[in-house]
Amino acid sequence: MKRFIPSLFVVLWATGFIGARYAMPWAEPFTFLGARFVIAAVIFAFLAVVLHARRLPARTACHAMGAGVLMHGVYLGGTFWAVRHGMPAGLSALVAGLQPLVTAVMAGQLLGEKIQPRHWLGLGIGLAGVILVLWPKFGVAGSGITPATLGASICAVLAISAGTIWQKRHGSGGDLVTGTFWQYVGGAAVAVPIALLFETRTVVFNGELVFAMTWLVLVLSVGAIFLLMILIRDGEMSKVGSLFYLVPAVTALMAWALFGETLSPVQIVGMAITTLGVGLATARAQAPTRARAS
Repeated sequence: MKRFIPSLFVVLWATGFIGARYAMPWAEPFTFLGARFVIAAVIFAFLAVVLHARRLPARTACHAMGAGVLMHGVYLGGTFWAVRHGMPAGLSALVAGLQPLVTAVMAGQLLGEKIQPRHWLGLGIGLAGVILVLWPKFGVAGSGITPATLGASICAVLAISAGTIWQKRHGSGGDLVTGTFWQYVGGAAVAVPIALLFETRTVVFNGELVFAMTWLVLVLSVGAIFLLMILIRDGEMSKVGSLFYLVPAVTALMAWALFGETLSPVQIVGMAITTLGVGLATARAQAPTRARAS
């Protein structure tokens, strides 16, 4: 069943942009995320008890919290804050499309992973496909593109790249359930103080907000993140990171189905190119066949 994990992860991760679109008009970003992280931490604490998950050593738990600060607190915080303050979803997804390249470079420097030329080619093709997918949305940028929103999006990309590397290097050996619990503790340690200090914490409760919170907690914070931890544990970071190239294309398809956003021929071609790039970046080299002695 592990071969289906990458595809399922991409689909689930892409729904995060849809959830953000539903939630952000009704709650401030760090107020919403703080509640989301606390709820997710409670769920994983319950799962740890039910499943008799192993406790983590203090050092490993601290590393998991550090990864959570980056992967949840800074990445989601920066992304939601930028969307809340007018960053167009298309441009935000394009900036997020830089994540595989950043992760590949970091993995080579920090983890010693050797990136093959075909992997670099695949990463480059994937980035070109992402640009094609989002190109028609550039015209609706408007005043939402400011140094603050663009800087928040770039910081978010750097954070999730560094967080996945941190998790791969320091946190892959422990229990996944317990480790994910500590990640959300780290994410809450970022979101909750910011919400208390800098936001009004005004929330408008309605169906869209409840749906967004339920979906993002259960499907993203539990399902997609758990799949990501499995991918990080079992795979090379450059190949795991390349899967994020598929997210903007899948998000565009979802937006077309849910919100009536149109897909141009250029976007469809871009999706195909992105898929080709990811295939090159994640392909395994075929081992030479050894002749058996008679």
